[in-house]
Formats: sequence, structure tokens, C-alpha cells
Amino acid sequence: MSKKSTTKIADDTRITQVDIDSGQLVLRKRGAGGAVLPAKRRINIFLDSATLEYFKAKASGRGYQTLINETLKQAMQAENLEAVVRKTIREEMRNAPVRT
Repeated sequence: MSKKSTTKIADDTRITQVDIDSGQLVLRKRGAGGAVLPAKRRINIFLDSATLEYFKAKASGRGYQTLINETLKQAMQAENLEAVVRKTIREEMRNAPVRT
């Protein structure tokens, strides 16, 4: 896979359909504040053969890396959600009236 070259477009220049169709325009995701989110980074990772085959089969061979990335994001979100729920339960138990 060869990476397409990109050209820099001045901030005051209108983007045309030709720019988009030529593949010379790279759109970046932006966060809530408008800041450009960092692009993905290339890494080397060793996975079990069974794990790799599972994701390849689930993604029908293509897009399995994206599927692995999404699964890791979901695990991070679940971990954060669990921490929030635990904290909330502790606070509620601490503030609950004592019944005798």
C-alpha cells in the first residue's frame, strides 16, 4: 500500500470537489473544541494466532485491525464506566440514612 501524497491548501482557499476527488485532501477528525485529533499510529504488536483468526473471521478478512481497535476502545470505556458506577455506589451508600 502506498500512501497518497497530499498538498497543503491555504486556509483562505475554497476546497473544491476536484480537491476531494483527486485524493489530495486529507480530512482529520476534530474534537469538541475544534482541535485536530491525533491520527492513528503504526505499532508492532504480537497477538495469539487464535485471537488474530477470530478478528479476521469476524471482519471477513478485511478491516480486522479496525475491529481490534474498536474492541480495545470498548474495553477502555467499560473500565471507565465500571469505575464511575463503583464511585457512585460508594457515595450513595455513604450518604444514605442509617436505618435501625
